[in-house]
Amino acid sequence: MEALRASSFPSFHPPPISTKLARTISEKPYFHIPSIQQITTTPLSKIHSKKANFKVFTAISPTAAPSSTEEESSSPDQEIDSENNEEKFDWYANWYPVVPMCDLDKRRPHGKKVMGMDIVIWWDRNEDAWKVFDDSCPHRLAPLSEGRIDQWGRLQCVYHGWCFGGAGDCKLIPQAPRDGPPIHTSKKACVAVYPTCVQNGILWFWPNSDPQYKDILSKKKPHYIPELDDPTYTNSMIARDIPYGYEILIENLMDPAHVPYAHYGIMSAGKTPESLKADREGGRPLEINIQKVDINGFTAKQVFGDNYFIPPCLYYGFFSPGGDQTVKKTSSSGTKDEVVSPIPPQKRALLIFYCVPVSPGNSRLIFVSPRNFAVWIERIFPRWIFHIGQNLILDSDLYLLHVEKSCFVPTKADALVVAFRRWLNKYGGTKVDWGTKFTGLLPPTPHREQLFDRYWSHTVNCSSCSVAHKRLNVLEIALQVFSVFAVGIVAAAKQGVISVAARYALFSAAVLCFVASKWLSHFIYKTFRYHDYDHAFR
Repeated sequence: MEALRASSFPSFHPPPISTKLARTISEKPYFHIPSIQQITTTPLSKIHSKKANFKVFTAISPTAAPSSTEEESSSPDQEIDSENNEEKFDWYANWYPVVPMCDLDKRRPHGKKVMGMDIVIWWDRNEDAWKVFDDSCPHRLAPLSEGRIDQWGRLQCVYHGWCFGGAGDCKLIPQAPRDGPPIHTSKKACVAVYPTCVQNGILWFWPNSDPQYKDILSKKKPHYIPELDDPTYTNSMIARDIPYGYEILIENLMDPAHVPYAHYGIMSAGKTPESLKADREGGRPLEINIQKVDINGFTAKQVFGDNYFIPPCLYYGFFSPGGDQTVKKTSSSGTKDEVVSPIPPQKRALLIFYCVPVSPGNSRLIFVSPRNFAVWIERIFPRWIFHIGQNLILDSDLYLLHVEKSCFVPTKADALVVAFRRWLNKYGGTKVDWGTKFTGLLPPTPHREQLFDRYWSHTVNCSSCSVAHKRLNVLEIALQVFSVFAVGIVAAAKQGVISVAARYALFSAAVLCFVASKWLSHFIYKTFRYHDYDHAFR
């Protein structure tokens, strides 16, 4: 789901590379990736992941094709061996976005999973700060996210009432004798606390509770995007849990070629020149120029602007409205169209994707598209209105990423995907480092009803959508009650008490309210709970 518009760029000719993953797309499978059929669970019900080895092949321009000896000297296996000696990316020495601030409620704790770690987020009014703890009470391991904030501003476990302060220290064990030893001061009664910060309207956490990282914010900060704090730009966010892995999520966002097909009719990929148009959807050749890939990510040069991958989570880019490719006739021959870049206007916008690894086969997307034009629209309409279209875009290719796949990336339109795989192989250890939390197979593909679920993946966690869901349900019931009430009045009223015109008006209003309630019920279900997607009739 790459919303960044596809354009023409200088050639990018990467050599074949090797990679490890469980899912990537192919039309002609050069090699087979095991399908995800099983899930192995431990007594603690932890999901396991299993590495699957395969290789990614990329197309090379005929004019720049290497000789057979060059191909042999840079075989994928040899490349992986050389990459093993490179500097490695530390997955646990980076900030991770957890949740947009607009979706947090200070009155209650919130449970999240990031990097396979269950954490609880809560507002400590005594320290006037958000806290992130292990989501596990040291007493009987009950989830603290199911607890409450007590009258003294402490985080309370509702299983046995243990209470914790902002430093993770236990403040109260109700079952301990008041005149007995202060067992609540034991280190075993404390909860692990993680460094946190708020930046760009997002709560971040550092996934290491070692005391040496207590002041890590003074040494290393999350990547800052000034437009997110600029009042002349919009900054409406959406967060959604995605039922496929972190690697697949990033690849999908970096893939501009799928936009006119997977998102046909709901997302524009820019106007395609007639000379390049091959089908109704408007797919076309793309060229993307990738800058040097290093441990800090990479930059992609495109006509409308630059795209940046800042590991581990951030992928973003700039574009200008109307900055699509345009066509100019070649004046010399007059026989060929040329794709050129227009002068970008003063209007600017960004597409910002925060891709959060949750667990093997699961991820979280935080998306925001700040712009410095038509800002008034988001001042008038609530966030949930915009989430309707954004959720539809996410749904439109969601099932496509849960089918047995093989990997063959033969065109230069796949340059971003290849660059990400190169970074993951060379610096990221070929996959997310889950530590010892997960082993074994990825979870099986869920049923469509679970894949396309919107309520638990988004609505219940979104402050705007959850409120709209409740209010629209109340409106639906009110319409039904009024419909029944109006019919009852018409039926019970004696002749002459209500005029004929009034009877017809009440009956018509009752029918209209009933029809409106049925339409509203369908709208609520598709918008906030479940929306299947059928590509065949698009």
